Amino acid sequence: MKRYRPIIVSLTLALALVLSACGGTDEPADTTTGAAETTTTAPAATPTTAATPTTAATPVSTEPIKIGLLTSLTATFAPWGISVRDGMRLAVKEINAAGGVDGRMLELIERDDQSNPEEGVKGLERLIEDGVVAAGGVISSDVGLATARVAEELKVPLFLVKAGSDAILTTESRYTFRTCLPAAPMVAGPVAQYVVSTGVTKVGAIIADYAWGQAVKSALENEFAGLEGVELQIEVAPVSEKDFAAYLRRLDDFGAEIIVATGHPPGGVSITKQTGDFGMDLAVTGSWNPLGLIVGAVGDQAFDRYADFACVDYDSAEYQDLARRYLAFSENTFMEDDAVAGFGMVHAIAEAVGEVGDDPVAVAAYLHANTFDIPGYSFSLSWTEWGEIAAAQPTFVVIREQEPPEGVSPGANWYPELLLLSEPLEPYVP
Repeated sequence: MKRYRPIIVSLTLALALVLSACGGTDEPADTTTGAAETTTTAPAATPTTAATPTTAATPVSTEPIKIGLLTSLTATFAPWGISVRDGMRLAVKEINAAGGVDGRMLELIERDDQSNPEEGVKGLERLIEDGVVAAGGVISSDVGLATARVAEELKVPLFLVKAGSDAILTTESRYTFRTCLPAAPMVAGPVAQYVVSTGVTKVGAIIADYAWGQAVKSALENEFAGLEGVELQIEVAPVSEKDFAAYLRRLDDFGAEIIVATGHPPGGVSITKQTGDFGMDLAVTGSWNPLGLIVGAVGDQAFDRYADFACVDYDSAEYQDLARRYLAFSENTFMEDDAVAGFGMVHAIAEAVGEVGDDPVAVAAYLHANTFDIPGYSFSLSWTEWGEIAAAQPTFVVIREQEPPEGVSPGANWYPELLLLSEPLEPYVP
C-alpha cells in the first residue's frame, strides 16, 4: 500500500518561488483566463541529454501534463467550485515551482459546468479532447450523474468533490472517484451519531428536491428508523427555495430540537438565518457548505448554532500550514475543505503520472491500488473498486466566536470547533 508522497522536493524553496510568482494574488502570473476555459501552466525547462557515439539518446518528453478542472465557477454551486479551483491552482503552482513531474510541467485546463449537467458533459468532453490525463472538481450531484457516465465510457479518471448522490457510482464504475463527500447513505450515520451524543429526541430535516436531497432523505429515514426514542420529520423544498418560513413553522410545531439541512446545500444560509429570525434556538446542521459562506451571510447568528461536516481536520498542523500558504495565494479568506480536496487531487494525479506515465487508464489503476495521505484530511484517502471512499471519517464542527490559529484567516473572529470525529464509515455498495 503506497502512501501519499509529497511532490514538492523543497517546500521552502517551492513556497518562495510560488509567492514570488503569484505576487500575493489568486491569479498566477502564467494564467490566462477566457470565458469558458482557463489554462494555468508554467514554462517547462528544456531537458538535456547526453548521447554517446554508439547509443542514440532516449527522447525526454517536455510536453505538459494536462489536468482538467471541471467544477461550478458560476451558478448555484460557485462558492464550492471556486475553492476547488484555487486549491488545484495552488498545487499546480507549487509542483511546477519545484520542477514539475520528472521535469514536465503541470497544466491546469479549467471548464465551468455552470451547475448544469449538459454543460458538465460538454465541458468534460472538451477536456478529454484537450488531452487531460484526469479531471476533477464536480460539486453538483446532477452534474456528477451525467459526467460520470462520460468518464466511464471514455476511460478518463474523474474526481467528485461534493457530488454525493448514491446513483452516481455503479458496481461497474472504474474511472469515477469520490474525494471529500461520501455517498449520501454514508452521510446519515454521522448525523445520527451526533443526535445520539446530544440526547435529542425530535429531529427536523429540510431537503432539496433533486438527486442529492432525495438520497439524503432516504438515508435519514433508514438511519433513524433504527433509533429508539427519536422522531424524525422531513420537509421537502425546491432546490431554488429561499423562503423557508412555512417549512420551519411546521418543524417548530413538531417540536424539533435540531434542524438537519444536510440535504439542502443551497438553503444552508437561508435556513440558518431564518431559524434565528424566528427565535428558534436550536442547532442547524449544514450540508458540507463552505463555512466562510455561512458566516459571511449569517454573521453572529451562526456562532454556536451552525454545525457542519468536513473531510478535513481544522485543528491539525498539516491543515493550518497548508491554509497559510493557500491564503497567501488566494483571495479567499478561509481555506474550505473543497480547496484541500482540490489540492490533494492534483498531488494524487501527479504522483500517479510520475509512477506509471500519463495514460489515463494506467493512472486510474494506480489510484485504485494506492492510499494517499492528503495534508489536512481527517482520513487517508483510498477507494473501493467502484470508486467510493474506502475509509471516510468526516469531522463534525460548530462555528464558534473565537480567534483563529496564528496566520490562519487573519482578522477573522471565528473558527470551527470539533464536535465529533465520526467512526469510519462503511463504504456504500451501489
